[in-house]
Amino acid sequence: MPQNDLLLEVNDLRTYFYLDQGIARAVDGVSFDIRRGGTLGVLGESGCGKSITALSILRLVQRPGRIESGQILYHRRSQRGNGAGDTTEVVDLARLDPYGQEIRSIRGAEIAIIFQEPMTFMTPVYTVGSQITEAIVLHQRVSPREARERAVAILQGVGMPDAREILDRYPHQLSGGMRQRAIIAIALSCHPSLLIADEPTTALDVTTEAQILELMKQLRRDLGMSIMYITHSLGVIAEMADEVVVMYLGKVVERANVISLFQDPRHPYTQALLASIPKIGRKSRKPLNAIQGMVPDPSSIPSGCAFHTRCSMVQMGVCDQVAPELLDTGGGHLVRCLLYGGAGGQR
Repeated sequence: MPQNDLLLEVNDLRTYFYLDQGIARAVDGVSFDIRRGGTLGVLGESGCGKSITALSILRLVQRPGRIESGQILYHRRSQRGNGAGDTTEVVDLARLDPYGQEIRSIRGAEIAIIFQEPMTFMTPVYTVGSQITEAIVLHQRVSPREARERAVAILQGVGMPDAREILDRYPHQLSGGMRQRAIIAIALSCHPSLLIADEPTTALDVTTEAQILELMKQLRRDLGMSIMYITHSLGVIAEMADEVVVMYLGKVVERANVISLFQDPRHPYTQALLASIPKIGRKSRKPLNAIQGMVPDPSSIPSGCAFHTRCSMVQMGVCDQVAPELLDTGGGHLVRCLLYGGAGGQR
């Protein structure tokens, strides 16, 4: 990828939580990149480290968690001011003070996030308008009156009906779909370069979900922003993503473009996720192909390959002892599995 096409590079990121029962390795050596104008899908079950990766990028990880090591390189564009055009400054977000001025100037303005549950994200005692204009006034240094007019335009841009009236309503007075549009409006209020969407349609019905997904695709086209879309839904990944990262227990186990991932899934975990999707024509009494077991506790990760306790292709004596590396299996399709090389032999 050309250097000027990169927006964000995450290199060997490790975010650990230091608990009484041990160290929980929530993010354990994650690497990926996001290009300008592209959408990266981050896929995996609950407890695999997707949300903690997003919070690490924004430096929002709370104690007892902390970034242990790794890089989060943000390629920040700025105006030269002499008519010579844009320059790119590379900022390692992992090295910034999480309470410092520099990360606060980036967070919410240049990198924004949509959280899973709108009612927990929005403050119930403030109107929708005050929560949108707060970000605009803080980051764009405009008057409250101008900020309100911009808030109206943003709400109209995300398809909110009666936008001017909605500004004076409180979150509990809105439907689920309207609250989610309001949250998207807050996130987009400063025209960010990167929007992190952490399962933003989880609590919505399928009709509203489809509208929100279409809205996000349109906004990406119109604003030229990048999206990091976190989900456990393969259908959403197929609809939204250009590139896909599959995470399991804090690690990237597969990374590929979206077409490659669906046509040729290579990691047993990805294969099992795809096999668990209900298919048209399946007999109603035939059980779904569920993945056996549960995601282990990140404070007691199994030895060897972390997925071996649930894998249908496990090689005992190898997979339970040797930790696989993330290997390029051809065409930039990366897989962390001993079936594709190393001690497990070449597939």
